[in-house]
Amino acid sequence: MEKTYYTIGMAGHIDHGKTALTKALTNVDTDRLKEEKERGISIEPGYAPFQTEDGTQLSIIDVPGHERFIRQMIAGVAGIDLVVLVIAADEGVMPQTEEHLEILQFLGVEHCIVAITKIDRVDEIMLELVQEDIQERLEGTIFDGAPYMLVDSLSGTGIDQLKSTIIDSLQEVKFRDAYGSFRLPIDQVFTVQGQGTVVRGTIYEGAVQKGTQLTLLPKGLKVKARQIQVHHEEREEARAGQRTAINLGGIEKTDVFRGNVLVASDHFLVTDTIDVALNLTSGAFTPLKQRSPVKVHVGTSEVMGKIVFFDRNELEQTDEEVLCQIRLDEEIVVRRGDRFILRRPTPVETLGGGWVIQPRGGKYRFGPETIEMLQNVMQGTPEDLVEEALSKNILLDLQQLIQQTSLDEPILKQTIAKGVEDGSLLEVSSQKFSLAKTFSKIKGEIGGRVESYHTDYPMRPGMSKAELTQSLSAGYPKPFIEYSLNALAAQGELKKTGQFIALGTFEPHLPKQWKVRMEGIISALEKDGIQVKKWEQYFEGTPLPKDEISDLTLYLLETGQVYRLQDDTMVHRNAVEGAVTKLMQDTAAAFGLKEAKDSLDLSRKYLIPLLELFDLLGITERAEDQRRWTGK
Repeated sequence: MEKTYYTIGMAGHIDHGKTALTKALTNVDTDRLKEEKERGISIEPGYAPFQTEDGTQLSIIDVPGHERFIRQMIAGVAGIDLVVLVIAADEGVMPQTEEHLEILQFLGVEHCIVAITKIDRVDEIMLELVQEDIQERLEGTIFDGAPYMLVDSLSGTGIDQLKSTIIDSLQEVKFRDAYGSFRLPIDQVFTVQGQGTVVRGTIYEGAVQKGTQLTLLPKGLKVKARQIQVHHEEREEARAGQRTAINLGGIEKTDVFRGNVLVASDHFLVTDTIDVALNLTSGAFTPLKQRSPVKVHVGTSEVMGKIVFFDRNELEQTDEEVLCQIRLDEEIVVRRGDRFILRRPTPVETLGGGWVIQPRGGKYRFGPETIEMLQNVMQGTPEDLVEEALSKNILLDLQQLIQQTSLDEPILKQTIAKGVEDGSLLEVSSQKFSLAKTFSKIKGEIGGRVESYHTDYPMRPGMSKAELTQSLSAGYPKPFIEYSLNALAAQGELKKTGQFIALGTFEPHLPKQWKVRMEGIISALEKDGIQVKKWEQYFEGTPLPKDEISDLTLYLLETGQVYRLQDDTMVHRNAVEGAVTKLMQDTAAAFGLKEAKDSLDLSRKYLIPLLELFDLLGITERAEDQRRWTGK
């Protein structure tokens, strides 16, 4: 059974015992920084592994509670599956409790456990009052009905029960899909002596393997995953839901920032304009004017921008969802459905949050037409939903499409049938579908890679199919790659020769850089006839690299321009054909060694290997000390 991975967040007001509770659950102190130790508060999110008996692997994130560190808190909880809302029994619900609670809801965190800590400091009456206060605050929220746990981190009271409740609650949490395109929003960047640049984050989706070529967005820098660790243990692979550290090759620490995103394909949008559905905070709200500066938190990014309304010039407190646009000062990486938090930079306060309905917004006119258009985008047609699912996952069967799109099966089948008919969808194999534009995209990549290979190695018959498949596997599932190669071969765009893939119009040829010198070597070999020198001697005094010599040798043998006479000698085809013609003229249907020597005037050094070559080529057949012409 496939292992599952979840991330649990510890959220709550400062000094309510999040770090102590994390340590009680995992035996790990997540306050690592010197400043955190000195001040007794968490500044950066801390992480600790927590593995259950059934093999489910958890990461616990202890996020800062102080109002000055709300940015780090948002980055910490952006990828969590379940939150433990920590509330101290001696203080109850506090300002940061309220703010964290709203942020968690805006970010779409649906599963919550309330941990009432420091219960040894209060009596029964106070504990009941705190529970009533919490219940009143959670009423009507998505966390209404969340289980309450009474714990004391120092004495261990209630810790085992909390562990059991966490495990039980996770049964209702859908674990993240490891088969989508790999995406890792970065929340920490540092260097390790002798290793180079290391990034940390929680994998939102997909999986990454050691040695994989990745892209750092939004800059588009190419990097390599040289080493992967999950909670300080080296791994060959990390998957969605896991907290991981990746040692990157080919990049300096100064080129990587919190908020950057590592991906393994080019399916992700880089954008500075997002269309969003915004819900406002329920607290006191100062009206927000058109094009007001705002701070957007999405994933681990924190970016300034301006908010643009299309149906009002000022946003006042409302319970309705507001469709609007945010024009950012910097590019970010988002998908449709990604959650965000919106904050006012001055005075600093949380305004609300919501989800991205269109990652790459355009320039729209003010008025009801734009609002109607955004509503249509938000709701999404069946065709939109299918395209979005297949853009993300590339290849899905019917059941997976139902899960991804939430469409009823009859509607989905109708949508697929229409797409296959109009050519926008492809049935890659029985009941497995992909987008035609994804096929067009991989067609371009395959053509580009094979053409580049031909440029680098023009004498080789083509690129190894295994090498080509491996180079594409980070961005595409292997069944889709196989389908694409077969389809392109059927169309004549590619041709297969054994294990090699070449462009349909390609023929092996001498490289321009060395053509004259190589032709000179071939001419010299032909001129020497049968009495050739050792093959390596023909290259003496030439500047040809060893790789070019090796490729030339294979090229000449595979194209039949030369034959191997002995292990260290080659003979030109024309010389062989000339010898055959002369020997046939001078001998009868059968001949011996003496007749061959008289005809060709060769020493045994060359004659014996030549006659054996005739046998190998099927020109002659040997019977004891005689050879017969086969007529081939």
